[in-house]
Amino acid sequence: MIHPNTELQFINKEIGYGVVATALIPEGTITWVLDKLDREFSRKELDTLDPIYQNILDTYTFRDNQGRYILCWDNARYVNHSFNSNCLTTAYDFEIAIRDIRIGEQLTDDYGYLNIPTPFRGVDEGTKRKVVYPDDLLKYHKLWDKKLQSVFHKIPLLDQPLKPLLSHDLWTKVTQVAQGRKKMDSIKNNYYDGH
Repeated sequence: MIHPNTELQFINKEIGYGVVATALIPEGTITWVLDKLDREFSRKELDTLDPIYQNILDTYTFRDNQGRYILCWDNARYVNHSFNSNCLTTAYDFEIAIRDIRIGEQLTDDYGYLNIPTPFRGVDEGTKRKVVYPDDLLKYHKLWDKKLQSVFHKIPLLDQPLKPLLSHDLWTKVTQVAQGRKKMDSIKNNYYDGH
């Protein structure tokens, strides 16, 4: 489920639609949580579908570390890629804002950690990286972990509208990590090796 202070907006002809903040979303805010309405498809299930459905799933899903294709039921499926994303996924089935997201600003992910099956060229943002590759998670996990660690301590200190979607045990673990009593699990744990 995507953060409630967001809405779907048309960005431009090149990008299409995107998810935009309707209120300030401070860094350390949980911006998305895998929830019970999100749909999971195995590769076998995907292969049995008609091409029109396969195309939809190819466009709007990401793969988890088990290779399952995850289709978000809400506007989360419209979060666009950025090489300088303002959200990062964690090893805990939720994403957080790694910097403040202003009103009217898009929420963005780096598709490099979403286990894409084939490379694609992103919109040129003036960054060193121009192409997203299936193994980007192996290349950049240390950098992404540092970004997560720099704001993770804020998670229990902020208003978290999506907190009810986290189990009590997971919230306890997140709090322990935030307080430095447990080591944060690496984003690398999300990597799917294709086997």
